[in-house]
Amino acid sequence: MSSLWIKNGRVIDPASRHDAQGDVFIADGKFVKSLTAAQKKSARVLDAAGLVVCPGLVDIHVHFREPGQTHKETILTGAQAAAAGGFTTVVCMPNTSPPVDNAGTIQLINAAAAKAPVRVYPTGCITVGMKAEQLAPHGTLKNAGAVALTDDGLCVQSNELMRRAAEYSKMFDLPLLDHCQDESMTKGAVMNEGVVSTRLGLKGWPHAAEDIIVARNIILSAYSGAHIHMQHISSARSVELMRRAKQDGIRVTAEATPHHIALTDEALATYDTNFKMNPPLRTEADRRAIIAGLKDGTLDCIGTDHAPHTPDEKDREFDYAPNGILGLETALAVCLDVLVRQNKFKLPAVIDLMTRRAADVLKLPAGTLAPGANADVCVFAPDEQWTYDATKGFSKSRNSPWHGQKLTGRVRTTIVGGKIVYANGKLV
Repeated sequence: MSSLWIKNGRVIDPASRHDAQGDVFIADGKFVKSLTAAQKKSARVLDAAGLVVCPGLVDIHVHFREPGQTHKETILTGAQAAAAGGFTTVVCMPNTSPPVDNAGTIQLINAAAAKAPVRVYPTGCITVGMKAEQLAPHGTLKNAGAVALTDDGLCVQSNELMRRAAEYSKMFDLPLLDHCQDESMTKGAVMNEGVVSTRLGLKGWPHAAEDIIVARNIILSAYSGAHIHMQHISSARSVELMRRAKQDGIRVTAEATPHHIALTDEALATYDTNFKMNPPLRTEADRRAIIAGLKDGTLDCIGTDHAPHTPDEKDREFDYAPNGILGLETALAVCLDVLVRQNKFKLPAVIDLMTRRAADVLKLPAGTLAPGANADVCVFAPDEQWTYDATKGFSKSRNSPWHGQKLTGRVRTTIVGGKIVYANGKLV
């Protein structure tokens, strides 16, 4: 493989606490300290003057819809959207058709992932068919390549079944990822329960339904010693529960999404289904609590919950439209705006949330520029303004609340294994 020399960029590697102007060298798909004279002579040179050079972004929560829902997204189109967003490593959820509850389906996903421009890791189901009746074969799923177990999209309601899942997952050293929702409290709910839902005449989803399951999972983690990860935290009370659990040394982690740190339930005033998601957008107090949780380390990382749906599916009455939005192509710009510009996070801290810390949750080989590591890189212009057009994006679907909006911070180049896979708006 040829060598690559990235010159003159602001190189940020949170894993080594490095933040300085400099160069990054790649040879044979790995980072190296330097290139030989012969390698420099033949190397491809990428001038990153005025740009940030950091590890490829990592997203441990995406829905690529394959198998069975390829009218919404495929592993290939989802991976292309990831590359356009600067992501080089993603973890796809198992709520496909059929669900990923056996080794054969994981093998199918891995075969498709082998042709993708970024690294795609599969997860397996906690329960067979995601029906919460019996545990899926956890050991078999791990041996087939699952990096975690989750019934994401659904929450295991039985405390006893979740307890057994925790015990088995600990045996196999597999994290459990949980969509925290007490379904008995959210039947028919389509948005956050509060003043706005009352004004709009829509059935509300109380934050207590999330808080109860977060508390349940903390207790089960303490009881079993299993690693339980809370997906897309949206409630201020859940943030506080996580803060106390971490102070007590309990083995739990959690993620926040770009949309929950940027938007509130006020955005639903026009009944636009591109703002409908699960968990729902909540109040300004919840939004600020999530940001505080990211700042003090209570919440471990950013996860997009990239959830494609076709225009026909979203173009329905609010009550009947599916939950979910796109996230991969806009995540970096949204996080730069909300966290760096509005809330004065240091840029390396935000990159850390989207690289090393995300990778560490699932022990993925990503999130660093260290010599010998896979040469996965995101190069972006932090101050470049651009208008996001979802109709021209790389996802198969178009359901984004940021469609038509001006964003600041744009990915210029994405490199995976030393190969440029995306550059200046085009897939390579």
